[in-house]
Amino acid sequence: MAHLRQTKATHLGLILKIAEVGQLQKAASSMAMSQPAASRILADMEKNVGAPLFKRGPKGMEVTPLGMAFVRHARVILSELDGLDKDVQRLKNGQAGEVRIGSVTGPAVSTLMPALEAVRARSPHIDVTIEVGPSVDLVRGLDEGRFDFIFARIPATQDSRDFLVHPAQEEIVRLIIRDSHPLAGRANVRLEDLYDYDWVIQERGSPIRLAVEEAFHSAGEPTPPRIINSSSLLIVLAMLDSLDVIAPQSKEVASLLSGPILGGHLTTIDLAEKITVSPYYIIRNRFKELPQAAKDFYDEVLFRI
Repeated sequence: MAHLRQTKATHLGLILKIAEVGQLQKAASSMAMSQPAASRILADMEKNVGAPLFKRGPKGMEVTPLGMAFVRHARVILSELDGLDKDVQRLKNGQAGEVRIGSVTGPAVSTLMPALEAVRARSPHIDVTIEVGPSVDLVRGLDEGRFDFIFARIPATQDSRDFLVHPAQEEIVRLIIRDSHPLAGRANVRLEDLYDYDWVIQERGSPIRLAVEEAFHSAGEPTPPRIINSSSLLIVLAMLDSLDVIAPQSKEVASLLSGPILGGHLTTIDLAEKITVSPYYIIRNRFKELPQAAKDFYDEVLFRI
């Protein structure tokens, strides 16, 4: 196994490309190398490992479990090398570095935006990418090296031992409606009063959807039957603009949508019961050193929690 320490980036790139296209000839061509050279590299790697990385079949080359381990590590290693190259170029050009963050919706509004403002005031040339998505996708992205750190919940199927996990906050759910909705302006609305209305809500299994369903179950009430499933905020806004629908969102998003910045024609239901989502966390890779720009941003976020 000591020979693996001598593995070159091009060799790892070849493994990734074979796994992607399923054929050695196509992979070699895309890597600008001859098929014999690619075949020799693959044979040497399999010899060093002592087992095949791919199964050869009539439909092409299929990754073995051992090969999949190579693919996972190759993604991270090549991502690190690519990040190093970008950092060097930006630093040479007088820029401060790159930060890549993933987040569920609530903290993207409530925590990341103020932290971004503070960091940019100190480092105006910092290059920040913020991607909002479900926790499953964010944790996968962190595992693959696409993010420096994330705000997310750890899926039950994920081994958390590879991560540094810092507790953040729970999310409170608000129910958004347009200001002409029959429930607008009513005080202490109960869940039973919401049953007969149309809802637009995230897909089944999403944290906010689960929280809403749990609230109805805990109150001994049936869940509303008239539901439109959509995680698109654009679809939600379009429906709120023209229909008497109820749209559950995190408190931070609800405050933004019902505030004066977006026109002020949306409001929230004064709900008697409190609906909360399971807490999210600030998560980073335990074995990965953060670039300085990402570390500064990470420290700023922790300061604000």
